[in-house]
Amino acid sequence: MNDTEKWFETTVRVRYQETDQMQVAYHANYLVWFEVGRTEMIRQMGFSYRRFEDLGFMLPVTEANVKYKRAARYDDELTVRTKVIRCEGVRLLLGYEVLRLPEGELLASGETHHVWTSTDLKPVRLEKRMPELYTLMKQYEW
Repeated sequence: MNDTEKWFETTVRVRYQETDQMQVAYHANYLVWFEVGRTEMIRQMGFSYRRFEDLGFMLPVTEANVKYKRAARYDDELTVRTKVIRCEGVRLLLGYEVLRLPEGELLASGETHHVWTSTDLKPVRLEKRMPELYTLMKQYEW
């Protein structure tokens, strides 16, 4: 599997409510789009957040970073690219890029750090509690 095959992609469109008076997307929306990308990445892997929760897992964010390059504007169609950077025991590190379509101009990049927990938010080791999911995540690791 090459590096381009490790990206998971989904498309969003900038809604009017996500912009300011200048029709520029508010900076916090990039974190929302990262979440959309993360959710869709996991779905494309054959799981879902709902399934995680049904199995007794949670995946809270412990840190988030965004680097802004260019502004997204009202009605822009965006591709959110998501990848697994590192999956280690209780920790998961994901990377993101937000690109404007159709030209693929990079608007922002970033990372989110997560911890696998039980529903009562106690850390759990993914490789012990759900080895098949751990193996899947490791397969897509950069």
